Amino acid sequence: MDEGSQKLISVRELLKANVEESMALGLSLQKSEIRLTEIRQRLPSLEVSVQPIRCERDALDAVGGHIDRAVVPSTAVLKVFDAIHGLEKSLPDPENDLQGYLGVLQRLQEAIRFLGENCGMAIQWLGDIVEYLEDHNVADESFIFGLKDSLSSLVDVEGGEERGCLDGGLLEAALDQLENEFKRLLMANTVPLPMSSPAKQACIAPSPLPVAVVHKLQAILGRLIAHGRLEKCVSVYIEVRSSNVRASLQALGLDYLEISASEFDDVGSIEGYISQWGRHLEFAVKHLFEAEYKLCNEVFERIGTDVWKSYFAKIAAQAGILAFLNFGKTVTESKKDPIKLLKLLDIFASLSNLRLDFNRLFGGGTCTEIQNLTRDLIKRVIEGACEIFWELLVQVELQRHTPPPSDCSVPRVVAFITDYCNKLLGDNYKPILTQILVIERSWKNEKFQERILLTELLKLVSAIGVNLDMWANVYDEAAKSYLFLMNNHWHLYKHLKGTKLGGLVGDSSMREHEQYAGYYFSMFLHESWGKLPALLSREGLIMCSSGRATARNLVKQRLKCFNEAVDDMLRKHTSLTVADKDLREKTCQAVIQTIVPVYRSYMQNYGPLVEQDQSASKYMKYSALSLEQKLGCLFYPRPAKCNSLKARHPSGKLNNGVME
Repeated sequence: MDEGSQKLISVRELLKANVEESMALGLSLQKSEIRLTEIRQRLPSLEVSVQPIRCERDALDAVGGHIDRAVVPSTAVLKVFDAIHGLEKSLPDPENDLQGYLGVLQRLQEAIRFLGENCGMAIQWLGDIVEYLEDHNVADESFIFGLKDSLSSLVDVEGGEERGCLDGGLLEAALDQLENEFKRLLMANTVPLPMSSPAKQACIAPSPLPVAVVHKLQAILGRLIAHGRLEKCVSVYIEVRSSNVRASLQALGLDYLEISASEFDDVGSIEGYISQWGRHLEFAVKHLFEAEYKLCNEVFERIGTDVWKSYFAKIAAQAGILAFLNFGKTVTESKKDPIKLLKLLDIFASLSNLRLDFNRLFGGGTCTEIQNLTRDLIKRVIEGACEIFWELLVQVELQRHTPPPSDCSVPRVVAFITDYCNKLLGDNYKPILTQILVIERSWKNEKFQERILLTELLKLVSAIGVNLDMWANVYDEAAKSYLFLMNNHWHLYKHLKGTKLGGLVGDSSMREHEQYAGYYFSMFLHESWGKLPALLSREGLIMCSSGRATARNLVKQRLKCFNEAVDDMLRKHTSLTVADKDLREKTCQAVIQTIVPVYRSYMQNYGPLVEQDQSASKYMKYSALSLEQKLGCLFYPRPAKCNSLKARHPSGKLNNGVME
């Protein structure tokens, strides 16, 4: 190889080595650039780090003391914070270990209290450090700004509404779980009272919750009250217990409490419901509400009487006591009639018997709605009862202008008033009516005496007597008037004898009714059937000289008149009534004795004169036996289309014992 070629090869190798060296140098420079970038990024922090080296030595020496003073409380705060979150793991299930849960909760509360009390001190010392660093330029401004921003947020949390978040919300979550346990305990142990035979339960119901459960509820409330968390538990308690009482009452069948005044014509149509109302109200008060009152006291006794009584008032109102009172109000708004007076007396008696219970359970300033409704109901009952009572006499007097019964029987108003007055004088109603009249007169600043009540009832009996005399004059025949008066005087005698009203009327008046009944009995016979025997006269037959044919004609003529008279009397008297069985039998026997013996004797003596006659059946219409049977079936009451005392009269007033 020549020398020129060798030089070219040498130059090529040299160039190749230079290229490789340049490439290595470029790679090295690239790595250096990355390190320079990192250095530039670290320069600010390095500058902050070396800042104290550049500040004055006295300022640098003093900052150590500030740091030492802040480290101690800050370290304590951090330790407590760590301990708080350590307690979270030790919280047991409150359903299985309530006491353990409450114990851990108490330690948690104490730790949070310590944290709150010391957090402020640590913040203060940390603030002093930041202020010192800023005043003496010990640290970079951006660093100090970051510290101040973090410290400001900590101050806001510690001093504001979010202070409870110092523990990260652990205490609030634990209290929420405690509220849930309160609700669970309450609902799991709340069961409606059995209602198989409530009327037979004579004793007050025991506490509706076991003692152990009550103690647990008290313990939970004690912890929640300390944290101002009572409201939710109270709301749950009222809802659960009121719903339970409602469920217990539903088994009694209280749909009738929802009846409005427009849904019935008169009190008589719901008379049975009113009787049930008194029993159901007594049971509800003495068993259900009494038990709830005691339980409310046991569970909430620590928070004060007025407070827990207000809770009980809400339970009673939501459970149904208001429905009972409103039903009573509905009864007072119904149409007036005498039956309503008795039902109002029943309502007043029920409320009066429960007066002490109402005053104890619903007294004070926490049950104003129940108290107002009760007072209004009592006022309405008293006013309504007195209004009906004082109008009774007027309503009886108004009946004088109505026609008497066409069958001469006892008007229903007469039967009603005698029975009605006896009820008002009975041991069940007289004391109640007297009490109501005393109260009503006291509202007018007047004094009521018992004789006023008795006098008013005597006036009713006297008014009935006047009505009878006026009604008797309406009949077109004297016999009907006598039968009507006989029926009614006998009714008064029989139904007043041995009764409270009879004792009030007196023995002399009772004897008068008996005597009047006997007198009108005789007058009725005389004016009716007593006239028939004269038609069977024997005059002209004993001394008949004209022969057998003449006697036969006289007998035929007299039997014809007699038969026509009997038929006419039977037609008239078939529609007449003697309701009293004994008096009816007596009257029928008197009619029979007046007619049948005379007719039998007449037929025995003169019947043979017409027996052989071709038209004998025309004149011998009755046998003595058939006539007796006919007369024995008189005066029976006809089947009534309506036996109710609730029949209405177009006048809108008292009719057959009912006042509209």
